[in-house]
Parts: sequence; C-alpha cells; structure tokens
Amino acid sequence: SLHKNEELIKMRNIGIAAHIDSGKTTVTERLLYYTGRIAQMHEVKGKDKVGATMDSMDLERERGITIQSAATHVTWKNHHINIIDTPGHVDFTVEVERSLRVLDGVVLVICANGGVQSQTLTVNRQINRYKVPCAVFINKIDRMAANPHKCLTQLRSKLRHNAAFVQIPIGLEGKSTGIVDVVMRKALYFEGNNGQNIVEKEIPEDLKEITEIKRTELIECVSNVDEELAELFILDQTPTVQQLKDAIRRATILRKFTPVLMGSALRNKGVQPLLDAIVEYLPNPAEVENFAFDGNTTKYVSVLLYDHSLYIYMRLVVIQSKFGQLTYLRMYQGALYKGDNIFNVRTKKKSKASRVVRLHSNKLEDLEEAYAGDICALFGIDCASGDTFVSKVKHNISMEQMYVPDPVVSMSLKQDGRDDSGKMSKALNRFSKEDPTFTVTWDNEAEEMVVSGMGELHLEIYAQRMNNEYGLNVTLGKPKVAFRETITSRVEFDYTHKRQSGGAGQFGRLIGYIEPLPEERNTELEFLDKTVGTNVPRNYMSAIKKGFLEDCCDKGPLVGARVMGVRFVVEDGASHMVDSSDIAFRLAAQGAAAQAFEKSHKIISEPIMTVEVTAPAEFQSAVLSSINKRKGVINDQDVDSDYVTVTCDVPLNDMFGYASELRSVTEGKGEYAMEFCRYQPCREDVQEELVRQAHDAAASPVKKK
Repeated sequence: SLHKNEELIKMRNIGIAAHIDSGKTTVTERLLYYTGRIAQMHEVKGKDKVGATMDSMDLERERGITIQSAATHVTWKNHHINIIDTPGHVDFTVEVERSLRVLDGVVLVICANGGVQSQTLTVNRQINRYKVPCAVFINKIDRMAANPHKCLTQLRSKLRHNAAFVQIPIGLEGKSTGIVDVVMRKALYFEGNNGQNIVEKEIPEDLKEITEIKRTELIECVSNVDEELAELFILDQTPTVQQLKDAIRRATILRKFTPVLMGSALRNKGVQPLLDAIVEYLPNPAEVENFAFDGNTTKYVSVLLYDHSLYIYMRLVVIQSKFGQLTYLRMYQGALYKGDNIFNVRTKKKSKASRVVRLHSNKLEDLEEAYAGDICALFGIDCASGDTFVSKVKHNISMEQMYVPDPVVSMSLKQDGRDDSGKMSKALNRFSKEDPTFTVTWDNEAEEMVVSGMGELHLEIYAQRMNNEYGLNVTLGKPKVAFRETITSRVEFDYTHKRQSGGAGQFGRLIGYIEPLPEERNTELEFLDKTVGTNVPRNYMSAIKKGFLEDCCDKGPLVGARVMGVRFVVEDGASHMVDSSDIAFRLAAQGAAAQAFEKSHKIISEPIMTVEVTAPAEFQSAVLSSINKRKGVINDQDVDSDYVTVTCDVPLNDMFGYASELRSVTEGKGEYAMEFCRYQPCREDVQEELVRQAHDAAASPVKKK
C-alpha cells in the first residue's frame, strides 16, 4: 500500500474560517483559480451577477454571504487538497463546528484593517475545542488603514497564539506591490492580469533590515517550542531553509506555533504562497491523531488509517443539491469502494454506496474508490448530522459527537393559505435534519408553530429558503407570550343551576368562595371541599372539581388566557333527589366560577425570565442601558478579567429582538442566555393594551382557517 501512503502524505483537508467579511470566500475562489479548477474568477459582490463559485445557493449570491459550508477539491504541486469554505456569521456557527470536526488543518483569515474581531474569537474557540492546527492569512493588506502588525499583536494577546510572520508586505494600502518571503529571503511580485505569474526578485534595500529582524523573531518563536531548532539556536548556528521549514511544520502540527501569511485575495496577491504554506506547514491525515469511542468496550480507541479490518467513515453534512440529497463523508480508516455496504452505527441500518463522487461546489465527478483521509460524497443515504458509518455491523464505534450550542432566538412561523401538499413539514424536517441548531416546536397554547435558532438572520434565511425553494408563503412574527390571569382578593359565590325539560331536569346549588393562592404557588390551581353533611352528595365532588378546574380555567374572563393561582372552596349547596346529576353539578360549578370571576378584581401575570448577559467589560454601560430599556431588574454584576456578566430578570414580553440589539451594542461580542424564572403581575400599561387587543379581536371575529 506504498502508493496509498504516498497519496496520503500528499493529501490535505483544510478549512477556511474567519470573521464576517474578512474575505474567506474570495480567498477560496482564488485558490480554485490558481489550481486550475475554474477558468475565470467572479467576485462575491461582483458586478457580473455571477457570484463566487462556492456560494452555489441563490440566497448566498443575493446577500453576498456564505451560509452552507461548501467542499471542493484542488490539486497543487501534486498534492490533493480538500478545501471547505465556512460561513462567518454568528448565526451559522454550527456549520463551522461541523467542518472543523472533520478537518486536519484550518486557515484563519483575518482582515488587515479589522484585526481580530468577535467572530474570530468564536472560531478560535472552536479551533481549540477540536484541536485543529492553524495557519493565519492576513487578507486585504491593500485596504485603507491596513495594519498587519496590529493583527499579529492581537493574535498573540487576544487569541494567545504563539505566532510570527513568515512574510512581510512590500508597501501597504494603495502602495501594496508584493510580499517578502522571510524564510526564503526573496521578494515575490505577482504579475500578469490575474497575478498568475510569480516573479522572484531581490528584497528591496529599505526592507532588508526588517526582514532579518522578523526572521530572527520567527526563529526565536519556533525554537521556544521546538527542541531541534532550539539546539541550533543555542549553538548560534543559522538553520538552513529546509531545517527552518521542517521546524515550523513540526511546531504547527503540534499546535504550538502559528505561521502568519498575508496578501490581498481580491487583488490576486499572495494566494499562491498560501497554497505552498498549506502544503508545507499543515498536516496530512496521517499526522493527526483521531480517537473513536468504542461502544462495546466503552473505551476510546485511536483510529489507524491503514487498518483494513474495519472501515470508519464520519458523516459531515447532508446537502440538498440539484442532484438530490448528497451526504459528505470523511474517511477515517480503511477504504470505500463503489457498491460497498456500509452500516450506520446509531441506527444500525445498512446502506449501499452505489455512487461515490467528489464534489466541486456544484459539479460532480465519479470515483471508483476513496481511501482513508479523503472527503467524498454519497447519494441517497439517510442519516443525521455527525453519524458514523462502519463496514461491519458488529463494530459499535463512533467518532466523537460535535458540540451544538443552544438556540437563542424564537419566532412564530405562520403560513398564508392551507398547506395541502405537506411541503411545509417536508421543508421543516429537512432543515432541522441539516442543522441541529434549528428547532421547530408546536405551541399548543398559542396554536402556532415556533421556530428557534441562533439569531434572527438565521431564521430569516430559513423562512426565505422555504419561500424560494418550496414555493411556500410563510411569514415570521413575534411569538405569543403565555400570559396568565389571576385574582387578587377573596370573592364569595352562591349559584343555583336549574334546567327543567321533559323528564328529569337538572338541579345543583353551590355556595363557597374563591381566593388567590400565596405568591410562591401562583402557577397552581387548587380545589377544596369544605362541605359538611349531605347537602352536596360526595359522589358529585369529582364532577364539581372538573367543572371548576378544567372547564373554567382554560380561557380566562379578561383576555382569554389561562387562569392560575386560584383556590376554589365549596362550603355548602343543595341537591335534588331526581334532578341532580354529574352534569348538573359540573354546570353549576362553571356558573359559580363565572359569577365569582365577574365580581373579583382580576390581574394578568406574565412570565419573567432570568437573563445572563456576558460581554467585554468596555460595553458594560451599553449592556445595562439595553436591559433597563427593556424594563429589566438587575440582580448581580460580575466583572471577571476583561468580561462582565450581568444577571437580571426581564419580562419575556420585552425580550423579543434582544439578540440583534445586544450584538449591535457590543460589536457582536455579547452573548446571552435566558431561562424561565417565575410569573408576576404585569405592568398596568401592558394589561390595558392586552385587554384592548382581546376586546378588538372579540369585536371583529376572524374566521379560522
């Protein structure tokens, strides 16, 4: 299997991750162009209306953003590179998680002007979570106020990377003409109309000194973490170019060092050296240790690439493309041949790999076989995100599950007109299968569909996709809040229910009172029987209880919300030998409750959420004012190093749209989590507004669809 080993050593699985608008997709587009994958380049937000090759969804082109991770395959200097372009918006974090889970290395793109931004921090957390070796590409060095040196300082201070330049720019902003390769001591210029010809020259005189300073700095940074280079450094020997490259590679793969490259993808500068760096410094599949969980022995076992006794594949993403449902697989062990049977570890189902393809954004090529370390795609396989497949059913081995963050924003989803074809459930099923952070629930009380996700953009995109791809007409709205009604004082009742018709009539009389329960029990209902003697026969008690607790409390008298926090007490009553029955007393209980509610003073309670907001300390006042604006009560503030955590109680009714507001006042760095705390009476203005709305709705009855 020497031939396969050689192939493996020349294979790279690389992700491209970054903050929004740092230019990930443009970088990928250039990588494809220089490796001869595409004949001409298009811009993401280009005038030619084509959009980047990787953004194959119409919506992605329309908004100029990346939503789904797209995988592609390129060849550069005899090396096979699988590249995955990931989204940068915080709303699509799960796509990034999913990609990093199966990659061996990642290129972190940073904007030379913006530096390390909030989403860079998030992506960096994910890179650390999955322990992926990383190289940094500082993009947009031709922009105004571009400052790669600031980026390097932030990489070291904020992201705590042991990083150093392997290249320095020749001129910045408008004067950007090329880059200096610090390792090779050469100046590189990119000529030709698309920068495809690389011209090597001597380093310009004014940059010679700084090149040597940066080169020494690079050697120092690497020798701090690499013993071989440290020995040369101590003996005061200058390492050869090859020794230095090997040391950088060793340190990068162990995640002890991060090489920093730079260029401007849009101006076609510095992209080919990035490809060289991917090949030179980032690991091949054999150099990364992967562990799997063995369900039979409940131990972690390490995955060997060449072990043919058992094949393991891990499912990456399911993508609905114009070819049907495609399932990306990352091969971890063994090989996969066309026509093989594979077993899903989770469901124990058998599938057949009838077609194995390699995908380039949205064009296919068929493969006869795929070996460990590669990424390929299969057709028509039913599975969920992150499932593991094996070649024999007896093996119960699964690769680690990926981390899925909790949804933060919920909205109601309404459809205009009836859904006859079942397209709605098809769409929701497919989206929640593709994306574990997108969840759908049916709210019985409000009688509406509630969708939850990572942000409002996230949900908007899905609603738009349902409209475009499925021809549904859906709208997103503010979800209904579960208000409750209760009373404030004790009210007596004395009610007689009589109905005389042919034959036995109905008769029941109840005397008693209703009163509010104490505050800590304000979500319960209680029924007490304080009758003495036989005026109200015992066998009717369960019917009376049903009449009070079930029939009257679902829709309250004020705004039709549920009634709670009330105790019903029956003290006395009267019955009739012939005419009294279960139904008579049940109706008597309903009448008594209605009579008592009529006389009582009623209030509306609303759910109060405990909200915990975390943001960098410099945004403390902005966060506090955003909570006060939403009528929140602040319970606790805690400043820890450079982050502040605010705990507060906010009415759920005022929390709608908070996710986007918090992101805008904290430059996208703030996060919050909320959970239900208690019910408490709502403010008078809210109550008046609710009563008015209920009154208007009752005055103009709407036919139910």
